[in-house]
Amino acid sequence: MGGRDKASEQVDHDTAPPPLEDTALGSPADLHATEALGPGADPAAATQAVSGENGPEGSHGQDGPGNPGGPAGSTGSTGSSAPGDKKAAGRNAAWMRQTGSVVKHGADEAKDAADAVYGRIQRITHAEGAGQSGLAPVIELNAVVATGDLLVTVALATSLFFSVQPGEARPKVALYLLVTMVPFVILAPVIGPVLDRLRGGRRFAMAITALVRALLALVLAKTIASGSLAVYPAAFGCLAASRAYGVSRSAVIPRVLPVGTSLVRANSRINLFTLIATLVATPIGYGLGKLNHALPLLLAALVFFAGTWLALRLPKHVDSDAGEVSAQLRREDHGLDENERTLAQTMPDKRLRSVGVSVLTALRATGALRAFAGYMALYFAFMLRTNSIGGLRNLTAIGLVAGAIAVGGGLGSLVGGWLKARAPEGIVTGCVTISAIVAVLTAFYYNLPMVLLACGLAGLAPSLAKLSLDAMIQRDTVEQVRTSAFAKSETLMQLCWVLGAGLGLVMPSSHPVLALSVCAVWLCVVTLLTGKALTDQHSAAKAS
Repeated sequence: MGGRDKASEQVDHDTAPPPLEDTALGSPADLHATEALGPGADPAAATQAVSGENGPEGSHGQDGPGNPGGPAGSTGSTGSSAPGDKKAAGRNAAWMRQTGSVVKHGADEAKDAADAVYGRIQRITHAEGAGQSGLAPVIELNAVVATGDLLVTVALATSLFFSVQPGEARPKVALYLLVTMVPFVILAPVIGPVLDRLRGGRRFAMAITALVRALLALVLAKTIASGSLAVYPAAFGCLAASRAYGVSRSAVIPRVLPVGTSLVRANSRINLFTLIATLVATPIGYGLGKLNHALPLLLAALVFFAGTWLALRLPKHVDSDAGEVSAQLRREDHGLDENERTLAQTMPDKRLRSVGVSVLTALRATGALRAFAGYMALYFAFMLRTNSIGGLRNLTAIGLVAGAIAVGGGLGSLVGGWLKARAPEGIVTGCVTISAIVAVLTAFYYNLPMVLLACGLAGLAPSLAKLSLDAMIQRDTVEQVRTSAFAKSETLMQLCWVLGAGLGLVMPSSHPVLALSVCAVWLCVVTLLTGKALTDQHSAAKAS
């Protein structure tokens, strides 16, 4: 196929140059070495360099028997690898450009996904007129700062609780609860008047509470690893700022209610979004805490800085304090001036600042349920670290208990929003009665399903009762004292949780039936007092 004939091959052979060894340049190896080293090189040395370069011991110009570190071998290696270096550099540049393009594309996709998620969240929070009234920004702010509070709590829990033995953790948690209680007992009389003077600057007050927590979270991040006592003053400051924020938030919510939306419905939406945010943040904070105790606190600082910005962006009308009067958690008014007494006589029930019998009854029952929630959470957190239930102990059992309480709280918010403040006295009475019955049954039939049922109820009952309490405050107080009444009731509820948690902390972990019996006794007593109060109210209503 197209081969050459013998005549053509003969012509080529006759005209070809003589073999290289027959020329004056010497052997082929000498010529190759001369080209590698340059003109004027010694052929013998060049040949030795080439053999050292290409031999099995001295490939790529390395030391070997043929070339023991000589300069000729080194020079030969450099000259032969220059084109390869250029190609490698080109490949690296192309790889970096491709990687940068992929990273940029991924960042754009992540930003688009985040925008889509935030847009969906805003559509939900702005529904039912919440965007126009200003409720939506309050919902978003509360979810953000609650996430920051949870991250601080997770960091303190992983460092004070899970990282040490139960016997060592108990005094540390006791000190933490004492620090938690101090803002209520000592600062509650101070926070109220201070915030009353800042009524015209509630946005500023809420922003300050978030900013203080951000800075203190940074302090905690720096000191928590060393176990320094500086952790406790910083934790105290975070908790005090959190309590002040809660008081301010309770005062703001009545100012941002959409038309036709009850306070129960608004609080239910706020609680539900807060629960979702904290459920999402819990595994993140716990995972970061396992890596380093400071990481959740650094993230909390960023979250609180975001909360500071959101607080300043609240609508201006939340600062309005026109006509507001400080509430009294009493049956009847005390200490009114002449003008207030005259105004009180024009009210249907002759009250102005006091909240009345129904609200006081609901406060007592709801406070007992809040204490029930704190008691169950802290008692079983310690008991399950050293004792098993249903074959489970430590993190698995604690996770089930915490999950039951969280799910119960979410259900309470959902059911409260669905009921829409129907028969609030009946709801509060039913919550405390059912809680007492379940506590008694759990003490008699102590097993894992009953404990999870009791813990779920410890989340549901306080949430549902608090929504009913808010509905009663809205119904039974005049508008001028309503904001103050909400703030004071919230402070009392938080104090009850801390007291219940402290009691659960001191109960013996080895006697869960005894601990549940104590809980059942106080819930039964509160149930009887609530029933008696409702009976007296009905009798008084019939007599009048």
